[in-house]
Amino acid sequence: MQNKQHITSGAPWEKKVGYSRAIRIGNCIEVSGTTSTKNGEVSGVGDMYLQAITCLQIIQRAIEEAGGKISDVVRTRIYVTNIGKWEEAGKAHGEFFSEIRPATTLVEVSNLIHPDMLIEIEATAIIT
Repeated sequence: MQNKQHITSGAPWEKKVGYSRAIRIGNCIEVSGTTSTKNGEVSGVGDMYLQAITCLQIIQRAIEEAGGKISDVVRTRIYVTNIGKWEEAGKAHGEFFSEIRPATTLVEVSNLIHPDMLIEIEATAIIT
């Protein structure tokens, strides 16, 4: 069995809930659902675009910590609480991935874990 590398954000709920920000097994990195939470606070309250940028920056750091790079991303999943603001989420996603063009899904959900959270993003990277 290949070794697992756990990447942590240091958030106290990782241990409580039992998850990692990201995990690398072999050349595959899976990044957990990521919100715009920094130091326990939601950043960009009310701003879908800013929250999306923050999520993607956190994802990029996790992938890099696991030994990958943003260009290794092959799949993203985007969950938004208001599909009417999809273009703001899409704009941010495009700023990171317009040349990489991973497979992606964007869906509306009724709620995220905190009412100020507008978006949550997951990513899969394959290091080649």
